[in-house]
Amino acid sequence: MSHAATGDADTPFVAPAYHERSLGDVVPAVAHALGVPDDVVGPPPSRLVLPDAASYVIFLIDGLGSELLRRYAHAAPFLADLVHGQEAGTAGVPSTTATSLTSLGTGLTPGVHGLVGFTSRVPGTDRLLNALMWDKDVDPVEWQPHATAFSRMAAAGVAMTAVNKRAFERSGLTIAGQRGADFVGADLIGERIAAVLAASARGPALTYMYDADLDATGHRYGVASTQWLQQLAMIDAEAEQVREALPSSTRLLIVADHGMVDSPPESRIDVDDHPDLRSGVALLGGEARFRHLYCQRGAVDDVAAAWRGHLGERAEVLTRDEVLARGWFGTVDAGVLPRIGDVVVACRGDAAILSSEQFPYETQLVGLHGSLTTAEMLIPILVS
Repeated sequence: MSHAATGDADTPFVAPAYHERSLGDVVPAVAHALGVPDDVVGPPPSRLVLPDAASYVIFLIDGLGSELLRRYAHAAPFLADLVHGQEAGTAGVPSTTATSLTSLGTGLTPGVHGLVGFTSRVPGTDRLLNALMWDKDVDPVEWQPHATAFSRMAAAGVAMTAVNKRAFERSGLTIAGQRGADFVGADLIGERIAAVLAASARGPALTYMYDADLDATGHRYGVASTQWLQQLAMIDAEAEQVREALPSSTRLLIVADHGMVDSPPESRIDVDDHPDLRSGVALLGGEARFRHLYCQRGAVDDVAAAWRGHLGERAEVLTRDEVLARGWFGTVDAGVLPRIGDVVVACRGDAAILSSEQFPYETQLVGLHGSLTTAEMLIPILVS
């Protein structure tokens, strides 16, 4: 699937480049570059060929979309210099952390690994699973039963290490999407870099390193803020420091899970202020830029019509069947199907769909992501 735009000219949508150059293709591409047989994690993607190396370090910068890096290149000279000649990739759908991190760790599309949003319905219930906070009643291995790419690589003899905040070690999201790697808890930059150096020396090795601070800053202050720009400069210095500390035989691969857009108050719709948007909706899921609407029996067409009429050009409103036809989630397993909304709402421009009663914390966020605009979907894939 190409980067073909779908939608009006003002806010084009980007189709996920599954099996070509998406975030889920990164580990299969690294595996090929490390000499791992193609049957371990699948054949290398068609448009992501990486140089051979003894070891790889994947540094995932949460929230650093390609458009943002290009726009603020002056604040990130090291990263911006790497962009030249290196094509952007895409996130999966939705362009959100839980979905993306699971795609990276499993090498699977969202429709197969099953983390189809920040929040999604637990089938057969009236509850939502928050994929970042998780739920003790939901077994992450049952929710995502497939062997991860990390575990397949480890079984093939590659030293697999995940360097991340200590709090994430036994999180549901880590278990669902990145089990199989040795976990090293590291909360500070110095700790992270030291852990990466030690892990990557055990060649052949793939070491995963994660930094959430840019995304957190964007959510709180927006990507047009001084705070975000300063945080970007710090991330750039961190990436350069990692590269300088690693031996030349180890490649550094810098990626992101999604971009971000700022949504001003005038572009926000609170469904609690519009009873017509609640009619026929049994459960509201997803997040502000990408909503899953789980409908009452027989209400799908009426819900879709009401939301289309209310939102107009501010969002793409599709039934589940229409979403499947567009391939937004890739191939969808039968068990994953009911996790996807009966109606899916993907925002255009800087629109956001909120529920101040159900998701009050979202009303406090400035920067948002989840939809299919170029600002959210295009991600850097940078080799150094």
